[in-house]
Amino acid sequence: MPDAASVHHLASPKRKHQAGYSNLSQTGTITLRQLGVHYRLVEALRDINCEIKPGRLTGIIGPNGAGKSTLIKAMLGLVPTATGKAMYQGKPLIEQLEKVAYMPQRTQIDWTYPATVWDVVLMGRVRKTGWFRRFSTVSRRIAADAIEQVAMGDYRNRPIGQLSGGQQQRVFLAKALAEQADILCFDEPMAGIDKKTEAVIFTILHQLADAGKIVLVVHHDLGEAITHFDDLILLNRELIASGSRQEVLSAANMQQAYGGQVVFWLDPVAVK
Repeated sequence: MPDAASVHHLASPKRKHQAGYSNLSQTGTITLRQLGVHYRLVEALRDINCEIKPGRLTGIIGPNGAGKSTLIKAMLGLVPTATGKAMYQGKPLIEQLEKVAYMPQRTQIDWTYPATVWDVVLMGRVRKTGWFRRFSTVSRRIAADAIEQVAMGDYRNRPIGQLSGGQQQRVFLAKALAEQADILCFDEPMAGIDKKTEAVIFTILHQLADAGKIVLVVHHDLGEAITHFDDLILLNRELIASGSRQEVLSAANMQQAYGGQVVFWLDPVAVK
C-alpha cells in the first residue's frame, strides 16, 4: 500500500444531525474582503466582498467563466490574489489551511495513480498523523467509517481508476470527511455523476452544515440551487448577490448574472 506521502500526490426537508460530527460553535464566519484575481491581463474576479457562514450549505453559482472555481482556489491560496483576502476567526484563511478540506474537480485528479479506495480515504488523516508515520487505530477507524458513510465499503480495496465517476466522487468525499475539518470546500462535486450518488452527496453536505461546519460548494444547476442550498453566492467575475437563496434568486439578479443565457422561473414554494 502506498504510504501517506506518495498517496498525497493525488491531487429541503428538515435535516437530522449525523452521528459522529462534532457540534461547532457558530462563530467562525469566513469573510471575503475585496478579493480579486487576475490571470495575466484578464480580470477573473473583481472586489468580492461577502460572508460564508457556518451551519449553512452555501453554493457558488454563475455562468460558465464566472470565476466560481477561481473563488475557492483564491480563498485557499491555490491561485494568487491580485487584491484582498479571505479571513477566518481574525486571521487570513491561507494561514489556517489545517482547518480546511478541499475536494477538487474530477478532471484535476490523476485517476491512473496506483491507489485503492482505502489509500485515498486514509490520506485524509495525514494532517492528524504526520508525514511518514504509521496511521493510528483511531485514524483507521475514522477512515473506515467515512468509507461506510458514502456506501463504498464493498470497494475498499478497489483501485480508484477502476471506479465509475460517481464512485470516484464518493471516495474523495469520504477523504474530506476523514479530515474532520471545520471548513469543507467542494468544486463541482455533482459534475458527471448519477442521481443516486448526487442524492448521497447532498445528504452528507446537509449533515455537515447541520453540524455547524462551513460547507462551500461550486455548483452549476440552478434548479438544484433552489432546493438544496441555504445561502448562495452569485458571480459573474464580480459579486452579483450573496445571502439566502430567497435574497439571491431574484429575476433582476439572474438577468444581471446570466443575461439572455437563461430563462429562470422561480417557484415561490420551492424558494421559501
